[in-house]
Amino acid sequence: MFVLLQKVVLSSLSPQLAAFRRARWLPFLAALGMALLVLEPLHSAQAASRLKDVVDFEGVRDNMLVGYGLVVGLNGSGDTLTNAPFTERSLIGMLERLGINTAGDFSNIKTKNIAAVMVTATLPPFAAQGARIDVTVGTMGDAKSLQGGVLLVTPLQGADGEVYAVAQGAVSSGYTASGASGSSTTKGVPTSGRIANGAIVEREVNFHLADLGVMRLSLRNPDFTTAQRVADVINKHLKTGGASAVDSTTVRLEVPENKRGNVVGLMTEIEQLTVVPDQVARVVIDENSGVIVMGENVHINTVAIAQGNLTIKITETPQVSQPNPLSEGGETTVVQRTDISIDENKDAKLAMLHGGVSLQELVQGLNALGIGPRDMIAILQSIKAAGALQADLELM
Repeated sequence: MFVLLQKVVLSSLSPQLAAFRRARWLPFLAALGMALLVLEPLHSAQAASRLKDVVDFEGVRDNMLVGYGLVVGLNGSGDTLTNAPFTERSLIGMLERLGINTAGDFSNIKTKNIAAVMVTATLPPFAAQGARIDVTVGTMGDAKSLQGGVLLVTPLQGADGEVYAVAQGAVSSGYTASGASGSSTTKGVPTSGRIANGAIVEREVNFHLADLGVMRLSLRNPDFTTAQRVADVINKHLKTGGASAVDSTTVRLEVPENKRGNVVGLMTEIEQLTVVPDQVARVVIDENSGVIVMGENVHINTVAIAQGNLTIKITETPQVSQPNPLSEGGETTVVQRTDISIDENKDAKLAMLHGGVSLQELVQGLNALGIGPRDMIAILQSIKAAGALQADLELM
């Protein structure tokens, strides 16, 4: 590119002038050529994404685990057993399993140092037996805090009812401090906590990548164009036609013969390939917070927009009415005086947005009206209702 640019500039000069100017042009041309060489790969890198950031591989997934357990050792901040009968029954059942006879009178248990909790964890893909994972603990009853508590042995089950991990350990949670005057301070959420590496994996998920003859890639953002581009870039890299787009979400890939038994190596090659994802034109609106997010391909047809505010202010001013001096039968009364004022924005403008405008032009056109996010939401909904907004309007 630099050599071509140099030839174009110097060829337009006479031989004598070219020889004279060459020394002055060369540094400029060299700098310009280097800038073009640097900017070109940066532009292409920003437009493309790695496949590992676009798709998920079949079988490479997390699994949710859940369990019910007891947290003990609380400093009087546990469940009130009269309000949480399941905590009392769990306490009695635990004591019986530990060999403590509960045939006596256990109806008057007053302890507040125990709390019933739900324990959740995420089992990562290919977690081996004996590996440790983090767990999250949350109260079920009226416990005030889990600070200083210890979770007893709790089996964690999967959706199939099988136990995949066992959790136990000290709970790390927020805290609440209060004084005699009633003032208090709270940090975090004291009724939930976390145990780092608090569970040990006891059962592995039976899935072997090496046995796959066909792989399925799932797009995180379904789109037919993106699915076809993913299949094309894989076929170009592997020099085979084994990849095909099944639908807008799934790409099917037949494992080549030379990659059988080395599926992990094949996945390593594939996930580093780059593709330019396509997206549907969409405008996402969160009416609660007033947030508006617009996609790149949002366009509108020719439309005229006017926005103005009408404010009506009513003020009541009570006034005292007294009778004249020495009058007979007069009374002091309160008389209401009402003042009504109407304020209409006289500076409201009628803005014209021409058809086929880009996202930047659309935002600039709406900002030209001097409106805020709340009014912009109403305008976008009106443009969509008029059929001029060529994008999906999604309300959260």
